[in-house]
Amino acid sequence: MAKRKQETNKIDQVIDALLEDGADANDLFGQDGLLKQLTKRMAERMLEAEMTDHLGYEKHASEGHNNGNSRNGISTKTLKTEKGNLSIDIPRDRDGGFEPKLIRKYQTRWPDFDEKIISMYGRGMTTRDIQGHIEDMYGVEISPDLISQITDRVMDEVRAWQSRPVDAVYPIVFLDALHVKVRDSGSIKNKAVYLALGINMHGDKELLGLWIEQSEGAKFWLSVLTELKNRGLKDIFIACCDGLSGFPDAIETAYPKTTVQLCIVHMVRNSLTYVSWKDRKEVARDLKAIYQAKTLEQAEMNLEIFAGIWDSKYPTISRLWRKHWDYLTPFFAFPEDIRKVIYTTNAIESMNRGLRKIIKTRGAFPADEAVSKLLYLAIRNLSKRWTRPLVHWTAAVNQFVIMYEERVPMT
Repeated sequence: MAKRKQETNKIDQVIDALLEDGADANDLFGQDGLLKQLTKRMAERMLEAEMTDHLGYEKHASEGHNNGNSRNGISTKTLKTEKGNLSIDIPRDRDGGFEPKLIRKYQTRWPDFDEKIISMYGRGMTTRDIQGHIEDMYGVEISPDLISQITDRVMDEVRAWQSRPVDAVYPIVFLDALHVKVRDSGSIKNKAVYLALGINMHGDKELLGLWIEQSEGAKFWLSVLTELKNRGLKDIFIACCDGLSGFPDAIETAYPKTTVQLCIVHMVRNSLTYVSWKDRKEVARDLKAIYQAKTLEQAEMNLEIFAGIWDSKYPTISRLWRKHWDYLTPFFAFPEDIRKVIYTTNAIESMNRGLRKIIKTRGAFPADEAVSKLLYLAIRNLSKRWTRPLVHWTAAVNQFVIMYEERVPMT
């Protein structure tokens, strides 16, 4: 504590001296201000320290006489920084064996410059946008190709993330897809990006992976679930998904004990596509009476009431609900306050909205890798907000213990 106070006092003394000399904001923070000069001198002194460590003796020390290697002047390197270009004097040795760690041999940007570019890219800025922003803010010109090269370095991180081990049990996994345009074999194709969002035993959200395919289909979902199994996912209590034909079969093939819950929100949206605009409000209200019923028996009764009112005009809707009834109603086995956690895909829909904001500025991606790179960076940013477990999660876990006692992992 005393040492930290001494350091603070020293810094205050320096600041006081600068203010007494009449230094203004531009003197300190301008393009050639004191902060930039301090950065230059600090870097050069650190490089000198690295050279001393490399040679084994201080500059001008007698130990260096006739020892076979010595300092051999400097070379100047210009680095791109947030404050514009910065010239750094880098010491050399006669043997040419000195390779500084602070500023690598072929490095052309200040150490945190790449992270700034990657951060902007992950927030949806195009390479052209980033190029203009860097030039406006820092007076540094960089090419779109250089930006692509910097962001491409993320791909190793993407591949490691995509193949990482996952937990053995996720009580709930939401499965969904969004669509993007990608150049493939000389033409632009619509492709599906498959997303699996897991809720772990603590109620925290975790994206388990993303997969890209020509179109959304149950066959490919089976391959996704098989991959997750190979990465360590042994059990899912409830899998929430949309009404894609064959989807429940794919889940039950990979995880036969898993309860499949079709997303009510998707079901309502699909139902309303058959309804004229003037009737939509009333139809939505009567559908709500079905899925917000107190009990399964009441829901079945309300479905019959719905059919009696609307079958003469929209017979497809009640048939659709009856067809999928067994997969629409598992949530009725849970208390009311946690049903919404299960019967909607709000958690993944919220994430998808964030991802769509990022990709909406893109016309067509040049390749699948470009999609993975951008979405991974976007997810990395979005997941920083996932700091709290789902609402009513403690009650949900207690219910899981009762319903899936032998499958709940011991902690």
